[in-house]
Amino acid sequence: MKFRLPFSAAFLLLGSCTLGPDFQAPGASGGSKWKEGQAVSGSRLPDNWWRLFNDTELNRLVNRALTANQDLAAAKARVDTSRALVGVDRAKLFPTLDLSGSAGISRRSADAIQSNLPPGASVDLESQNYRSTFDLAYDPDLFGRNKRQIEASSAAADASEALLDSQRLGVATEVARQYFLLRGLDAQEAVLRETVTSRNDALDIQKSRADAGLVDGLSSSRARTEVELARNDLAAVRRQRGSAEHALAVLCGSRPADFAVSSRESDGPLPLIRAGLPAEVLNRRPDVRAAEQELRAANARIGVAETAFYPNFSLSASGGFEAVDASRFLDWENRVLSLGAGIAAPILDGGSNRANYQAARARYDEALAKYRQTLLIALREVEDALIDLKGLAGSRSALGAALASSRDTKKLSQERFDNGLTNYLDIVDADRTVLQTRLALSQVEAQQRITLAALAKALGGGWSGK
Repeated sequence: MKFRLPFSAAFLLLGSCTLGPDFQAPGASGGSKWKEGQAVSGSRLPDNWWRLFNDTELNRLVNRALTANQDLAAAKARVDTSRALVGVDRAKLFPTLDLSGSAGISRRSADAIQSNLPPGASVDLESQNYRSTFDLAYDPDLFGRNKRQIEASSAAADASEALLDSQRLGVATEVARQYFLLRGLDAQEAVLRETVTSRNDALDIQKSRADAGLVDGLSSSRARTEVELARNDLAAVRRQRGSAEHALAVLCGSRPADFAVSSRESDGPLPLIRAGLPAEVLNRRPDVRAAEQELRAANARIGVAETAFYPNFSLSASGGFEAVDASRFLDWENRVLSLGAGIAAPILDGGSNRANYQAARARYDEALAKYRQTLLIALREVEDALIDLKGLAGSRSALGAALASSRDTKKLSQERFDNGLTNYLDIVDADRTVLQTRLALSQVEAQQRITLAALAKALGGGWSGK
C-alpha cells in the first residue's frame, strides 16, 4: 500500500498532462472606420439578405440553389466526413474490446514422427486446438496525444462547416449576380427592340423620300445600315442572356434544357446596405472563422508532434478458453488469462521526431499567415464594393443627364434635317449616342445591384450566428 499510493498519484498526474501550446486566437483588428464609406454599428445583415431586393423571382432562385446546388451537396458531405473523423479520434480515449476465436485440426507425418521415437513408442498423429478470448486494450494517453488529436480534428470539422457557410454565401451571391446580369440584358434587349422598330420606321421614311425624288439613296442606305447594326447588337445581347440563364440553371442544380427565366426588367428601388464596423465584419465572415479554426487545428498538431518525444504506454488484458477437445472447451480448468503493460520510448530515430515537430511549427506559421491574409482580403472586398457603389452612383447620375441631352440633340438634328439644314449623318450620330447611352445606363443599373450583392457577401451575408 505504501508504494501503491504514490504510484497511483503519479499515474493520475501524468494522465492530466497535455503537451503542446494551448490555442490563443491572434488579435484581429480591422480598425474603426472604412476608407471608402462610413462605419455604422448595429447593421448586421439578415440570413436571407437577398430578400432586401424585394424580387420574388430572385428569392425563388436563391432558395432553389441553396437546396439543389451540387457543389453545396459535396461541401455538406465533407462536413459530415470531418465530423465522423472526430468520432474516430474520440474513440481512442476509450478501451477497445475484441472477441477472437480460432479452431484448427492438424495431422503430422507418421514417418517423420516415429523415426525419432524409441521402438514400441507411439504418438497421436492428429491434434486439435480450439481457442476463444476477449482481448482488452487501452492507451492511457498520459501525455495528451489523443486529446490534442481530437482538438485538431474538431477544429478541422468546424473549419469545414464554416467553409460550407462561405460556399452557401458564394452560391447565393453568384445567383444574384447572374440574375441581375440577366435582368440588365433584358433591359438592353428592350432598348434594342425599340431601336430596331424606330430605325425600321426611319428606313421606311427615307425609302419613301428617295422614291419621291426628295433625297438621294445615301440616306436610305445609311438608315438600313443602322437597322442591321441594331439587329446585330440585339443578337449579341440575346446570346449573353442565354449564357447567364444557363449559368443560373447549373447553380440551381438543373439542366439548362429544363430551366428558363421569363424576361422582364428589374424594378423597385435599390436596398440600403450599410457596411457596419470593420470588427463586426471580421467576426461574422465565415471564411475568417474557417481560417481561425484551421489555425487552431495547426496549433493542436504541434502538441501531437511533441508527444512523439515521450514514451507511449499501453495496457492489455486477454481472457477466455483454450482446449484440444471441443467437448471440453468450456471446462473451467481450460481457461486462459493474460495481463500486460507495455512501453515504447524513442531512443534513436534519425531526427524524424524533431523534423516532424519543426514541420508542425512551420504549418502553424503558414496557417497564421493565411489567417492574416484572409482578414486583409475581407477588408479589401468591403472597400472595393463601397468604392464601386460610389463610382456607379456617379456614373448613373452622369448617364441620366447625358441621356436627356442626347435625346434633345437627336430631336434638334431631326428638325434641322427636315428643314434641309443638315444631312442625315447628323441624325445617325445622334441616334447612336442615344442608343449607346441607354445601353450604358442599363448596364450601370444592373451593375449597381450586382455590387450590392457583392457587398452583402463581403459583409458576411448573415451567417454569423452559426
